Amino acid sequence: MSQEWHYIAKIVSLGDSGCGKSSLTVRLCEGRFSPHHDVTIGVEFGSRIVPVGPPASQALGINDPNKAPDADQHTATAKKAAVQPQKYMKLSLWDTAGQETYKSITRSYFRGASGALLVFDITRRSTFQSATSWLQDLRQIAEENIVVVLVGNKADLAPSSTVAPAPGADGAEHPHAHQDNKRQVTREEAEEWCRQNRVMEYVETSAKSGENVERAFLEVAERIYQNIEAGRYDLNDRRSGVKSANAGGGNTARTVNLGMNDVAAANAMNRGGGCC
Repeated sequence: MSQEWHYIAKIVSLGDSGCGKSSLTVRLCEGRFSPHHDVTIGVEFGSRIVPVGPPASQALGINDPNKAPDADQHTATAKKAAVQPQKYMKLSLWDTAGQETYKSITRSYFRGASGALLVFDITRRSTFQSATSWLQDLRQIAEENIVVVLVGNKADLAPSSTVAPAPGADGAEHPHAHQDNKRQVTREEAEEWCRQNRVMEYVETSAKSGENVERAFLEVAERIYQNIEAGRYDLNDRRSGVKSANAGGGNTARTVNLGMNDVAAANAMNRGGGCC
């Protein structure tokens, strides 16, 4: 069943192969997890309509990253939200390949994106170390103010917040190690990386359990919506990565769905620098 939306935004997922980018997209769009997923070649597509702005964003606690400076302003903001109709954004999701073989192809899909999920596997430190290179590639090709959220996936394999200690000299595990903990990157490390690289948020997810998957995408969508409200996009410019529902005329929300079979059209638009 189709649902109305007010804006559409192109979101790309990037990061090393095997981090779970495709699993995150499938979990968000189809609500399921498959333990076996073929390696992505080039790009795969999905779409999901999500609420943006109040009142939904206030329930998530991501309405205003700057926070109201005083109680009176906070109350005024809450009253405004109470009478505001809920807005919706269609996320056009571009899940890109992480293998080095396809990297030249993958980079081309960054063009025209307004948001990105930079994904690494918290049980493989090398994928976290690669995040800087992926971010540099993204910022060289995508629009200057692209919204980026860092995602540490496979949280179900890291129940402890501390890094799993290496085995002792005799090969035995540390006596206080959590037997199921495979974490190699702490939350503190990831958050510090975000501060150093001007990435606005870090979210830990599990495509397997569904933990925080929707939250990660909503963090990106909400920041894009805030930029729309602040007038930071030209909604008539395909390079901005964002379009309004009435971009082609009229003043009502649209209910047209972007299907999974629209790959050819999406590829054609991407070559022309289009957004979604």
